[in-house]
Amino acid sequence: MSIVKFLLSKTFLKNLGLILATLALILIVVFLSFNIYTHHGEAKSLPDFKGLTESQFKKIIEDNDLRYKIIDSVHIADILPGVVVEQTPEAGEKVKRNRTIFFTINAYTAEKVQMPNVVESSLRDAKVTLESYGLKTGKIIYVPSEYTNLVMGQMYQGKPIERGTSITKGSRIDLMIGKGLSNQKTNVPDLTGMSKDKAEQICLNTSLNLGAIICDTTIKTAEDSLNAFIWKQRPKAEEGTKLNLGASIDIWISLDSLKLLPDSVAMEIRMKQLEADSLTSNGNNE
Repeated sequence: MSIVKFLLSKTFLKNLGLILATLALILIVVFLSFNIYTHHGEAKSLPDFKGLTESQFKKIIEDNDLRYKIIDSVHIADILPGVVVEQTPEAGEKVKRNRTIFFTINAYTAEKVQMPNVVESSLRDAKVTLESYGLKTGKIIYVPSEYTNLVMGQMYQGKPIERGTSITKGSRIDLMIGKGLSNQKTNVPDLTGMSKDKAEQICLNTSLNLGAIICDTTIKTAEDSLNAFIWKQRPKAEEGTKLNLGASIDIWISLDSLKLLPDSVAMEIRMKQLEADSLTSNGNNE
């Protein structure tokens, strides 16, 4: 029998039909199974979870047979802590059962950064430094000074802020910028007995600046400098002594209260202390 006759025979055509029908049936079963496995046609639009707390969106997640994971937190001052600020996938996208939704929430506590020192920097450099620390430039306050366009002080909420102070990220820092000396003069304030922060505020109120800050041997830590007082200043606050607005006053600080007394009185007290210490020492030796 020739090949052509065999291919055209009823037996071959019957078997070929059975094979094709079997293949078609297998394909239908495979597609139906795949359709069921992937839940084709069951995708739903994802709700908008933004502004919801975990206790609020958790029930919605469960009701829609979804899963979730909190992957990050940010701090936004204007909205409630703990609420969703971002979601992936976005609201409205089609998702299927068991899909994991990723959330970014607003932090419960604000992120903190260390305050940098921008004093004696140019205004431009100060702005760049503040930005690099996640801080913002607040008010620019021009004050009389020997220098022009130089940062003479850094302020937070109306008060001087020291380098290393922990501060909320995104806070605004006001900068006091020198605008050159004025011909106008003011009396030199008496800063003795004051803390450095108090003296700085007095100088600010009188359009003056603190200059050099000299610590004696009693100052060993940053905390010591905060508790110290001014025992000497230059120029002195003598009657008739005046400075141009914007000029600086150098100060000496200490924890030794005797430095506030006249030299003769302080010397007498020190001598008595030495005698008392000597007697105590001799008594112990005996």
